[in-house]
Amino acid sequence: MTTENHKNDQAPTVAEDEDHILAHDVDEEPVEANRRQYTGWLFYAVSAMAILYSAFHLYTLNIAPLETWSFRIVHVCGALILGFTLFAGARFVAETEGAARHRWTTWLAAVALLPALYALYQTFNIHQLIAAGTVRIPPEIETWHFGWPLLAATAMGIVLSWFHQRRRSMFSLPDLVLIVCAVASATYFLEVYNTQMRMSTGTSFAPIGISFSAIAGTALIMEMTRRVAGMALVVIALIFLGYVFAGPYLPGFLGYPGLSIQRFFSQVYTDAGVLGPTTAVSSTYIILFIIFAAFLQASKVGDYFVNFAFAAAGRSRGGPAKVSIFASGLMGMINGTSAGNVVSTGSLTIPLMKKVGYKKRTAGAVEAAASTGGQIMPPIMGAGAFIMAEITGIPYTEIAIAAIIPAILYFASVYFMVDFEAARLGMRGMRKDELPRLSKLIKQVYLFIPIVILIYALFMGYSVIRAGTLATVSAAVVSWISPNKMGIRAILRALDLAGLMSIQIIVVCACAGVIVGVISLTGVGARFSSLLLGVAEASQLLALIFAMFISILLGMGMPTTAAYAVAASVVAPGLVQLGIEPLTAHFFVFYFAVVSAITPPVALASYAAAGISGANAMETSVSSFRIGLAAFIVPFMFFYNGALLMDAGVFEIARALITATIGVYLLSGGVIGWIFRVVAPWFTRIILIAAALLMIEGGLYTDLAGIAVAIVIYLMQKQRGPHHGEPVRAS
Repeated sequence: MTTENHKNDQAPTVAEDEDHILAHDVDEEPVEANRRQYTGWLFYAVSAMAILYSAFHLYTLNIAPLETWSFRIVHVCGALILGFTLFAGARFVAETEGAARHRWTTWLAAVALLPALYALYQTFNIHQLIAAGTVRIPPEIETWHFGWPLLAATAMGIVLSWFHQRRRSMFSLPDLVLIVCAVASATYFLEVYNTQMRMSTGTSFAPIGISFSAIAGTALIMEMTRRVAGMALVVIALIFLGYVFAGPYLPGFLGYPGLSIQRFFSQVYTDAGVLGPTTAVSSTYIILFIIFAAFLQASKVGDYFVNFAFAAAGRSRGGPAKVSIFASGLMGMINGTSAGNVVSTGSLTIPLMKKVGYKKRTAGAVEAAASTGGQIMPPIMGAGAFIMAEITGIPYTEIAIAAIIPAILYFASVYFMVDFEAARLGMRGMRKDELPRLSKLIKQVYLFIPIVILIYALFMGYSVIRAGTLATVSAAVVSWISPNKMGIRAILRALDLAGLMSIQIIVVCACAGVIVGVISLTGVGARFSSLLLGVAEASQLLALIFAMFISILLGMGMPTTAAYAVAASVVAPGLVQLGIEPLTAHFFVFYFAVVSAITPPVALASYAAAGISGANAMETSVSSFRIGLAAFIVPFMFFYNGALLMDAGVFEIARALITATIGVYLLSGGVIGWIFRVVAPWFTRIILIAAALLMIEGGLYTDLAGIAVAIVIYLMQKQRGPHHGEPVRAS
């Protein structure tokens, strides 16, 4: 979480030791610009909170389950408490500015704390009324003694936190107000939702206190989302919330009868919204696999993955770029975000790519494209795949199996792009004496055992929760035979790290739940589906392209999880109504939600990579889009050829894999302008792209036509000879 010596401020080390081990501390979590760094008793207190939060989930998921809604309420509330404790709402003061700016915020926060504490006190009063057998809480208590004080304190706390600037090691009084409000709101929900009053949500008979708590809870979730994930998701959520009340005045398919504030908010904090599929997944699968990832990180498995990738691919031309592909694929197994993957592996690979001759923007683009692919790398595939399983009801193992060929095609396309670029520019690989010794790393291959156990347990029929728990335990056990043994202190550190890592994804899922709630309660998703059906009457391909643009647009600037959750609610139902299989439709949406991280103009993974490489963010985004271009075609391949999602016989699957791989090979050559060891002129590149599309389509005749065109291009390039291109170094 936070350390007294601030060691997390340091980037992963790029230094060689006697065995030429390049990666050190890749697993260290980077410290965000607005995260507080506590010392002394505050450090230990916050660490204890994070450890208890992680342990609570392990205990509840495996030993003593809670009632579903109660568990999700505590899950979100705990993330808010940790989040407001750790992440500031404004920048920290500089050393030259003294200990504080805007001291008046402390005094006003002390005033705001009074109604917050009063609202919290009223929840205990409500508890006593319910325990005494009260069927209906008096409206005046819910309104004047609980609701309005809660809203006033929440609003004041949020606004004051924007101006409250203190040193990084100091706690914030406005954030204490927000923590009390989060506890008050959650406590009210726990009281009311465990009575028959829960049945009245969404009706005019719902207690008014539910709406007050939901408004406060939604505001707290959005403020926390702003702090940990930026404004993009918050703005989109606010647009959707605005639509709830503006919808009745809008023309065409956007119009709907309308919902009152009380009725909407009495239902948005239920399993139709915040407590719905996104939070259901974050409170079970996601938090469990975050704990698994934290255990792997605590045992330095990430260092091993990156060093193994260097040993395996470092000597090939453009070596560090290919290392980033392998390392990002491996790290993608234990890392749930594209930008997080960029930071963990890119801090090492990007400087080395620049060292062997890649331009700054290209180095950042390669890392962004490779790290984005980690989101579709089985078995974990980021958090989106768990939400897919929750929404569709398709077993997670089937989703993981279906993702194998798409992941192969994605990483193959990025590899071909990188290889052709390195060949075109005449780049070299790294020398043997610059790389880790593969012979030594092979002896530590047992570090893959936790992932093997996870895969084995999933396919032996264990539940995802049981498989994830077994894998987590095995990570600790395997560490006992490695140089980085996990004792009690290391296990506590892993639980601490898991608590920190979970904050962003939990609040993002909760915020996405607000959007999902708007879509389901207003019916805008169904109306969009009818619009998509109308487009499909003219052309099914046009409808798919339309769905692609909507999925990317909804995903811009948003973490993958939220992007997929929103797109799955808006776009996927329409695709299913077109007659597309649910698995294919949701994979289509999921793929584009993932690649939105490298799609200009708002590309989170590309921006993170540009920050490391020192290149222009927009140039890096365009370059990463170019390198990941095949990823924008692969989803259309699902539609035309179900074998790519393992939905066919063995022969058909093998043929589809081979021809699609050849297709992305030709596409990469056309995009980069290098094929068959020779520079490709513009007309050859156009023919290459056309041949690639023929191969990718999946039909027998189109495959034969694509192969014929490829043979013609091969003969043309052979006739041109290597003297037309730059010298090529051996891979």
